Amino acid sequence: MEELLKELVENNRKYAANGKVANYIPELDKADKNALGIFVTTLDGQEYCAGDYNTKFTIQSISKIISLMLAILDNGEEYVFSKVGMEPSGDPFNSIRKLETSSRKKPYNPMINAGAIAVASMIKGKNERDRFSRLLDFTKMITEDNNLDVNYKIYCGEAETGFRNFSMAYFLKGEGIIEGNVEEALSVYFKQCSIEGTAQTISKLAKFLANDGVLSNGERIITTRMAKIVKTLMVTCGMYDNSGEFAVKVGIPSKSGVGGGICSVVPGKMGIGVYGPALDIKGNSLAGGHLLAELSEKLSLNIF
Repeated sequence: MEELLKELVENNRKYAANGKVANYIPELDKADKNALGIFVTTLDGQEYCAGDYNTKFTIQSISKIISLMLAILDNGEEYVFSKVGMEPSGDPFNSIRKLETSSRKKPYNPMINAGAIAVASMIKGKNERDRFSRLLDFTKMITEDNNLDVNYKIYCGEAETGFRNFSMAYFLKGEGIIEGNVEEALSVYFKQCSIEGTAQTISKLAKFLANDGVLSNGERIITTRMAKIVKTLMVTCGMYDNSGEFAVKVGIPSKSGVGGGICSVVPGKMGIGVYGPALDIKGNSLAGGHLLAELSEKLSLNIF
């Protein structure tokens, strides 16, 4: 497996030349455009890796699947999805257009920014610090990595330049979707996006979902139904407005982030973490997507 991964990393690194590192958040543009790495964790504990698998990056929108799980644990499925939909939007992840033009008046799904900000507002705690601390602890638990922390330079950049996210949040407050303090919800959201990890980190997150919400020690953290909800939304919405094409070409539940990560779940088998910061026009790792497509074909991973 390791030799195959090394071969695939070298085969697909060339695609990074056609992508661009995200630069709308300060510090993200310092990433090495040509970096590409992969980490695979099987359900029986075997680990395989290749390339720049140990490079640290902020997980960005991959955090949306984590906050969704915690929000459902805190509030129940019915409440969460009364505030946020389950449908693909067909728009870019940071689009605000359908919030006002759609008759539903709520974000289309939890994987776009508006939906994720609404979800962040549902995490329980006595204040913003307590709510994020619970989210970070939950992330450490399900990735089985107690060393995770926030990259505060990235967080400050997010908070200082996230004007579109601020406008979405206040619109959602006006529509009654966000019930608590808007600034606190945004702070939790910006911090969750700024959690720093590696391809191994998101591989362990994917493994947790591949095992239907059970840790490697056998402890169940979320229900099988919740794990299925999250994986389904990853298939339909996890790769932004490229989710359909990705499902055809790769065929496994995945969630990307503009930090260059892709978290991919092979149900009942393995979790895959990929890092490649050069992005396509939709905000997904370009070389990472090609790498996953080739890996899926070689190992017949497509769940469809």
